[in-house]
Amino acid sequence: MVDPARARKLAKRIGTIVATAIDHEIKDPRLQFVTITDTKVTADLHDATVYYTVMGADLDTEPDMATAAVGLEKAKGVLRSKVGAGTGVRFTPTLTFVADTVPDTARHMEELLARARAADEKVARIAADATPAGDPDPYREPRAEDADDSDVDTPSSSRRAD
Repeated sequence: MVDPARARKLAKRIGTIVATAIDHEIKDPRLQFVTITDTKVTADLHDATVYYTVMGADLDTEPDMATAAVGLEKAKGVLRSKVGAGTGVRFTPTLTFVADTVPDTARHMEELLARARAADEKVARIAADATPAGDPDPYREPRAEDADDSDVDTPSSSRRAD
């Protein structure tokens, strides 16, 4: 087992090396819109999982995840060589590329929140014009204005004489 802090540092370094290599050194057009989001390394430092996401060419274009995955698999050997040269560890970890689902999950959560806000606004509009059914407080007894106060027991009059 390796110190977890060392594994985190190595994971961060691997992510930086892979992102820089994809951006500057590998000339594959399939990797043009790939962004490395996170990297995890196993406790024995032998396997690294690199999480990535793919952006579209513009806001209206859907990202091509399948083409990016093929491009990353093709570049895996070169990227592993770059990681080995850049980290200086005894055993260069194997690289596994996994599509990051966090952006999709965040987008889905935003859609759910927007739907909930719209439903809340609709309920608030309906409630603003609504009137309660029946009396305002049906459980409250009306108080008689002319009631005698002598009928009410006070703490001093309710004492027992011993």
